[in-house]
Parts: sequence; structure tokens; C-alpha cells
Amino acid sequence: MQTKSHFLFLEIDNQEFIFAASEGFDDNFKLLKKKSFPIKGIINKKILDLELICETFKDIIYSFEKELNITFKEVIIILDNLENSLISFEGYVKLNGSQLVKENVIYIINSLKSKIVETEEKKTILHIFNSKYSLDKENSANLPIGLFGNFYSHELSIVLLNKNDEKNLKIIFEKCNLKIKKIISKSFLKGISVMNKNLNLETFFKVEISDTFCQLIFFQNSALRFKQDFNFGLNLILKDISKVIGLKDEEVKNILAKSNFSKEKIDNEFIEKSYFTHSNFRKIKKKLIVDVASARIQELSEIILFKNINILSLLKKKIPIFLVRNNEINFNIFNNIFITFFSKEKNYDLNLIDEVSTEQIFSNANNVIQYGWKNEALPIVQEKKSMIARLFNLFFD
Repeated sequence: MQTKSHFLFLEIDNQEFIFAASEGFDDNFKLLKKKSFPIKGIINKKILDLELICETFKDIIYSFEKELNITFKEVIIILDNLENSLISFEGYVKLNGSQLVKENVIYIINSLKSKIVETEEKKTILHIFNSKYSLDKENSANLPIGLFGNFYSHELSIVLLNKNDEKNLKIIFEKCNLKIKKIISKSFLKGISVMNKNLNLETFFKVEISDTFCQLIFFQNSALRFKQDFNFGLNLILKDISKVIGLKDEEVKNILAKSNFSKEKIDNEFIEKSYFTHSNFRKIKKKLIVDVASARIQELSEIILFKNINILSLLKKKIPIFLVRNNEINFNIFNNIFITFFSKEKNYDLNLIDEVSTEQIFSNANNVIQYGWKNEALPIVQEKKSMIARLFNLFFD
């Protein structure tokens, strides 16, 4: 029997679809069933085969409903595939020494939303975040309602999805007899996990380096401000090492995972003979592997962060950086090199963290659906006034 606490989730990741059914809220939240399978019908972040996706989804949803004895009417989509973008807009109001009131902020948010709709007509809004408050050029950590000043500016950070993708998703789920309750950015949910584990932290970079891709996100004042994906990953380092030392990829992975690369020993130590399972044994210094990995990691770090022209202005202040330990290729040698390289950049505090679990992503999504997010801005519809009331306000407010 279905209750209001049951939800159906779909995560569209870079490599797979993940369906999950849950029940409960907060500490009582738990997944009842989860099923993942490789991406079908989406190529290069574009939906190309609606019928294939539809038939696949129907089978999964039916199996969930039959096993759990629940009839789902809505689905919550967590998106980390498809093309989505982030832009920022800033609005302002002249106060002329008067007090900032709620109506000033409502006006700015609504006018900026109208501007977004007008300029981004081929895209739909997923999230609107309050990212910066400034009264007389002084940034404020919180909305400065009630303070007096001459000039107030308010910045919004907006996550957008192509309308055509939204339309295709709606068509797919209509054929599955489901409505889309909400589409949520997975990058946003990942950032929430960082903040949940680091209380009072609101501004940070998060760098995720997987085997085949990398992702950079930037949060400012608890708002997702910037996101960039890169179509390369740790496999580049593995291929470099394999090419230089002349060993197979699997041999290199085995060496990196099991051999000792402590700093005290690598200068004069050679790779052990037991690792040459598919190649003839040769004397290869461990230091050569470390040098190759270090050169590529420095290059990747500069492309992603330190020499990334899209975020140079954000790097002027000391901002924590969270580097995700990848579960697929998790070699201590890479972690040590990242720490060594980042420590040279004295403006940054590097923190190694684990990947966010699927369960945590769904739990974060559930909380956002139920309670919202503190810095997510919703356009507010003001009460309509009569002509006489509007004229009265025009002359006397």
C-alpha cells in the first residue's frame, strides 16, 4: 500500500541509469530498492532514442511497483548527463539612504527571472540560487533586510537545461504514466554533501577526477556558482606510464595498486619482477613512474583549476579545495602527488574526500524536495493591486 513518504528517483549519470525507490524522511530515509544499468539511448549528452529509453524504463518501473506494491505517479530526476549550463545575473535597486525591505528583493528576483526567460528562450530553469548580496559595495553573508544604504545589488546563479531535453524527458515519462516532480542537478547535491560534513563551510571548490572524465564545481555562499566538465581523466596518466615504461595497462594498474611507492625508497628501487605478468622483465625504477605521473597530474591540475581562465577571478582568495578519491582507480601514489602539488599553492587548503554514495545523493534530493535549500531563490508572485491602490503607491510610497 502506498503512502506519501514513498518516492521514485532516477539518476542519469555519465555512464548509467540508476532507479531507486525510497521511503521516509531525514534520519528515517531509506532506499527500498535500487537498480542500475548502462546508459541506453543517450549519446554525447543528447537523447537520441526515446523509444529505447521508454521501453527500458517501463520494465524497470513495473518491476519496482510489482515488488514493492506501490503505484508511483511522479518521478524525481537527478541529472549529471545531458547538457546543462550555469549563468549568473545581477540586479540592483537604488535606495537613496532608505531601508532595504523584502519588496526590493522580490522585485530584483522577479525581474532577473524575466530577463533569464527572455535571453535564454531555448532553455528551462532547474535552479535559481542567491549567490551574492551587496549593500553599498559591501558583501553580506546574509540578506541585509532592514539595513539602510544607497545602493543594493543582488546576484543570482542559475542552472539551465535545454528545453528540448526537458520535453523529451516529459514525453518518456508520460509514456510510463509518470509526471516529473522535479529535475535536480547532481552537482548541486554533491555540494550539499560537502557542506553537511563541513559545518559552516559555504564557499569551496570540489574537483572530481574519474577514470574517463573530470568535473569542477564551485560553491559560493551555499550556492552552486560554477560547473565545468572535462572529457579526460586518470586513464591519461595510466596510458602515459604504460607508454614510457613499455608495460601493459593491466600491469601498470597492478603495480600502482600494490607496489610500495614511499618517498624513502623510490629513488633506488626497481619494480618487482612479479608484476611482469604479460611482458618481459626489465629494470624499471619506481621514480620514473612517479615522475611521469607527477608531470601529467600537474598538467591536469592546471587545466582544471589553477590556469582555468573561467575561474581565475575566483582564485584570488584562499578557498578550500575538496579532491574526490575515485573508487575505480584509487592509487595512493596519485593522492600523494596531488597533495604535494597542491601544497605548493599556498593559497589553497586541499582536502581528500570519498565519493558521495548513491544513497546519500538520493537522501539529499529527498531533503531538497521536502524542505528546499536555504539559498535557492524562488520568484515570488506579488499580490495584484487595484488601479487605485497602484496609483496610491506610486505617489505616496
